[in-house]
Amino acid sequence: MRLGGTVVGSWETPEQWETLLAQTRFRAVTAPFDCRTPKDEVARYLEICARHDVAIAEVGVWRNPFDPDPQQAAGNLRYAVDQLKLADETGVPCCVNIVGTASAAGWDAADRSNFTAETYRRVVDSIRWIIDEARPERACYCIEPMPWMVPDSPGAYVQLIADVDRPQFAAHMDFVNMINCPRRYLDAEAFVERCFRELAPHIRSTHIKDIRMSPTRLTTLLEEVSPGEGALDYVQVLQSIDRHLPKDAPVLLEHMQTAEEYRAAYDYVAAVAAKTGIEI
Repeated sequence: MRLGGTVVGSWETPEQWETLLAQTRFRAVTAPFDCRTPKDEVARYLEICARHDVAIAEVGVWRNPFDPDPQQAAGNLRYAVDQLKLADETGVPCCVNIVGTASAAGWDAADRSNFTAETYRRVVDSIRWIIDEARPERACYCIEPMPWMVPDSPGAYVQLIADVDRPQFAAHMDFVNMINCPRRYLDAEAFVERCFRELAPHIRSTHIKDIRMSPTRLTTLLEEVSPGEGALDYVQVLQSIDRHLPKDAPVLLEHMQTAEEYRAAYDYVAAVAAKTGIEI
């Protein structure tokens, strides 16, 4: 696997970003550009990544197609189309977003409408529209699973892929986001293996992190933490990834705020990989 993450820090030019990249040891990164970046700058980022043998794993959207403000929602859908076009033009395999929510509480909020039949139809229609508008040939549009919106299980993701019925719709793997109840948490090894077994043919990019639950505190509280700070068996996690995905599949650490936090998480995963003989 290609272990990496998001390059953090301040930069104004691709060359300054390259200096930060060189300090990370990453072999895969999230795109440091978007559809508004001048094309000559995009080309310089691509050249830097090629020179360092670093894969750009994904172009992010991270905007709500179902924003309660119709004008904002329309702009977010158009941005998703433009980001998917950018991924296709630059050879990035994955353009990723969440499905979205009609909630006024936030773009990624839990809301009672998230699992209605009407919302599911909107999800399918919006994904189809984005792909049909962008008409990608190489990149795939992907949805990151979330604990409180579709898809929230590997089975739900397989069904969504079938219902969207577009060859350029694929899967983004985030197994921690789908560990959304005590049953999955307490049998996490089996659940993680199931995620990769059922979704592996469709996966274009993977996020890794860890999860922690108090064994006594009521009611249930599941907390995302860095790899090694939670309950997951990372030997088993890395073995599942290695068993089911291509050897150069991008695997991204996420949600660290500083280079030091990324470094600690990278060190932990690298140590487990070395112990199990898995190349990163």
